[in-house]
Amino acid sequence: MRTPPFILLGAVIAALVFAGARLVGNDYVFFAGYTVLQFVVLATGYVNFGTAAFFALGAYSSVFFHKFYPLPIPVLVAIGAAVAGLVGLGTGYLTLRLRGAFFSIASLALAVVLQTLVVNWNYVGGSRGAYVIRPAEDSVLHLP
Repeated sequence: MRTPPFILLGAVIAALVFAGARLVGNDYVFFAGYTVLQFVVLATGYVNFGTAAFFALGAYSSVFFHKFYPLPIPVLVAIGAAVAGLVGLGTGYLTLRLRGAFFSIASLALAVVLQTLVVNWNYVGGSRGAYVIRPAEDSVLHLP
């Protein structure tokens, strides 16, 4: 059942369904397809509770690099994506053979560890989180 042709066929069908849902232009069709795909993932036994940890890792790594050396936002987005992707790749390699509840527990552990790290790391904002101070109203450039 998990042969390369089966996986390829499943990916092609998923891409066609996605493209068809977007072509219809009805957001409900897209949302319903997304919900069905979520249930398919749940049926495989791979429930990932660490998804938010990867988002947070990308966001806080861009905050870290911005504070360390201010870079343009597109570069910071690329750095955040690369860091989150590399940690995701490493986590995926370590949890490759886990199934069912064990995979879910491992992904939840990753989320808890990263939350503890960020909450206690004052350089990126600690428990307050990262925030941006808005400029004063008179310092904003007004164009006609």
